[in-house]
Order: sequence, then C-alpha cells, then structure tokens
Amino acid sequence: MNAHGQPVGLPVAGPLPRPRPPHVVLGGRHGRLSPLRAAHAPALFAAFAEDRTGRDRTYLSIEPWQTEDEAQRWCLWAQGSADPQFYAIEDGVGAAGICSLMRIAPEAGCVELGYIQFSPRLQRTRLATEAMLLILSHVFDTLGYRRCEWKCDALNAPSRRAAERLGFGYEGTFRQATVYKGRNRDTAWFSLLDGEWPERKARLERWLAASNFDALGRQNRRLSEV
Repeated sequence: MNAHGQPVGLPVAGPLPRPRPPHVVLGGRHGRLSPLRAAHAPALFAAFAEDRTGRDRTYLSIEPWQTEDEAQRWCLWAQGSADPQFYAIEDGVGAAGICSLMRIAPEAGCVELGYIQFSPRLQRTRLATEAMLLILSHVFDTLGYRRCEWKCDALNAPSRRAAERLGFGYEGTFRQATVYKGRNRDTAWFSLLDGEWPERKARLERWLAASNFDALGRQNRRLSEV
C-alpha cells in the first residue's frame, strides 16, 4: 500500500536497466548456440530441406527457402539484426536450427525467446532441449532478467506444448493480434519469471542427465515425469 492507501506493485530488487544481451557463443554438452552468420546458410538450407513438406514453417512469418541463395540473403539480414538477436543451433554436423532473443527490454528486464525453428534432425533430441536451457540460463543466470516471454500462433499446438514442457505459464490469448501470410493470427502468450526459473532449470538438468538415458540414447523418464 502506498501513502494514499492504494495497492501498488512490490519493489524491484537489483538495478535497472539490466545488461543488453551480448551476442556470444553458448556452449553445452551436446552442441552450442552461435551468433548466426551468413556462413551458416548452406548448413541451415540443407538441414531445413529435410522437411520435404514445408509443414515446419507453417507458423513462421517467412516461406520455406527455395534456394541456397534465399537462405544466404536471409542469414545475411539476420547477421545484421540486433533485435531479434539470432543464434544458430549447432550439433556435431553443423547448424541444425535457429532461435532468437527479441523484443529486448533491458529497462524492464524482459525479453522474448522466439523465432525458434528446429530441423528434422534436431527435433526430439537432447540438444533441442539443451539449447533452450542454454539460452534461458543466459537470460536469467547471466543477465539477471526478470521475465522471458514465449508467443506463438494460438493454433500452433506444437509450440504451445513446447512452451509448457519447458515450464512457461500460459497467460492468455490476444485475439486478432496480427496478420501474416494473408491470414489472421490470434497470439497465445506464455511467460517464465526469475522466481520460477531455479525449479525449471533443475528439472531440465535432471532430464538431461546422462543417467536419464540408456545406452541407445533413449530417455528413461519424459520431462513431464521429472
């Protein structure tokens, strides 16, 4: 309560603004996130081309690349973008996916994790989960941000499941929020807060532990069971 007897928000601990995210390599056991560069274009084009149907890009704002030149032009643009800040997700073969930090708001300690695309070979792998752990640890543990957002087309069931699997909480749907590819988009909002992160991080680390996988790399317990 303030001096006028009105309810107000709790004080925010720690200094604001938070640091702007440095564009650095984030390394893990199964792969790494590297600042996306035009040099990643050939590997990304080949990796995404493994999706013969194009269904993996249904809910992205751009159409599937038809040529490596298109991939090169897009990666060159992404390389020069400060917000979104793009990362290439690299496994032992090369770049296999992308993600970004976007709508970066250091003054509020808030950022969105978005523009996530996994190639078929990256999907349902330990690196797919580890990549999200790496970038979320970067946001909360290194930079001290208070909030990370996840937004998607409300009809995008796989993205909604991924958000919930990682521990993001559903906040609501913004109806007729935008238009893309000539069609309406209702946007579902999810968030993860700094106070929730330690428990979510521990759960992700327990799932990624070597003891949770057999000799063939099959999980003993699903993340939802951890």
